[in-house]
Order: sequence, then C-alpha cells, then structure tokens
Amino acid sequence: MTDIPSPTSGVPMPDPARKSTPGKHSPNKRPPNKRSVKIYTRYERFWHWSQALLIFILALSGFNLHGTLSFVPFPLAVMIHTFAAITLIVLWLFTTFWNFTTGQWRHYLPQNKGLFAVIKFYAWGIISGAPHPYAKTLKRKQNALQSLAYLTFMVIIGPALWLTGIAYLLYNLWAEFDSSRQLFSAVAFLHTAAAFAMITFVVVHVYMTTTGKTVFHYIRTMITGYEHIELTKAEEAYLEEQEPELLRHPKG
Repeated sequence: MTDIPSPTSGVPMPDPARKSTPGKHSPNKRPPNKRSVKIYTRYERFWHWSQALLIFILALSGFNLHGTLSFVPFPLAVMIHTFAAITLIVLWLFTTFWNFTTGQWRHYLPQNKGLFAVIKFYAWGIISGAPHPYAKTLKRKQNALQSLAYLTFMVIIGPALWLTGIAYLLYNLWAEFDSSRQLFSAVAFLHTAAAFAMITFVVVHVYMTTTGKTVFHYIRTMITGYEHIELTKAEEAYLEEQEPELLRHPKG
C-alpha cells in the first residue's frame, strides 16, 4: 500500500476539484475540512533530499573542473563529478519507474487551468499579501506552474545533462570521427548550459521554499511529509478507515 491513495489504485476517491458557495451546503455534505495529511511519501522525500545533495556536489565539482573554484585536485574533482553524475542518473531512472508504477506521474501533468493565476500571484500578488490561488489536494499536490517547472526539469534539463555528460565521458570512443573536436565543443557548451539551467532551477526552487506560511514551512513539510490540505467528508472518511497512518491527529 502506498503512502498516498493512488489515482490508479482502483479505490474510488472523490474528485477534489470541488466548488462550493459560502453558506450553501446540502444537508448531506459539509464544507471541506483542513487536516494534516502525509501527502509526500517516504520515497519522495528520500528522492528530493538525495537529489538535492547530488546536485550540490555536481555543481561544486563542476565549478572546480572549470577552474572557477579550486578546493580539490583536478583528478579528484573528475572522480567526484563522475560518481555523483552516475548516481543521480540511476536515481532518476528508478524514480521515473517509481512514478509510473505508483501513478504519481499524474501529479506532474501540466495543465493550463490556474497557470496564469499562479504566475500573477508570484509576480505581484505575493508582495501585496494576496492569498495563494491554489490549494493542494489528494489528487493534485502541485499547482500548474510547479507541474510545468518539474516537467521541464525532468524531461528537458535532466536528459540534456545525461546525454551530454555521457557523450563527454565517452569522448575517447568517438574522438577519431571527423569533426569530433567541433562536436566536442558543442557537447561541452550544451552540458554547461544545461548545468546552469539546473542551478537556476535550484536557486528559484530554494527561494520558493521561503514563500510559505513561515520561511521553513515548506522545508518542514518535505522533511515530515505532512501538509494541511482540504478534505471532503468522503476523503476524510476514507483515510480514517483505510489509511489512518496518513492523518496526523491534533494533540490533546
């Protein structure tokens, strides 16, 4: 049993995309109730933090290889960079398999609905104190902008780094081909460009973690897995009966 009720698990979960009119609820329904729910699985949190550590190691060793920094000898930097890169590729491949087999990939599907509202919020709404236009649900943990950013990271930036990095690593196998030097320069440029794209993604991602209720709200969520989200009566009843370990009950 997975930590999150999977949309593909066969369990008839109600659609969380709900609309209600204040003060007008049917006799058999009640307003959505906010509960502390474990929405990030143990593996998701392991993936997140191990990936962050590996990217940090790759960035530092990469700057060392380029001569921007110099904290270890060049051969050691090559070894560290190569080992971290291979480990990250293995992690990404396994995570891709995990996402598809658990149905978690659905959370990363891009959607147009709400995209411009979220962009508007982060552009100036957050400065004026406007409320966030998106609320997390059991079926949709990411808002439209997050889904688009993560999909770009996993489908474009990540593979660009893999392919150019592997080509760079195996240069001796194709060094004798015509125009190999020009191709090598192109590979090096693309790898560096993808690396800076990843660093930019991480910097923006770290900044976004400070925009929660408190500076460390989102970081704490990614450590514990728990987040306060709105549950319908049916969703709450399902979790109480089938997966009570996902609910954090108030103390006292």
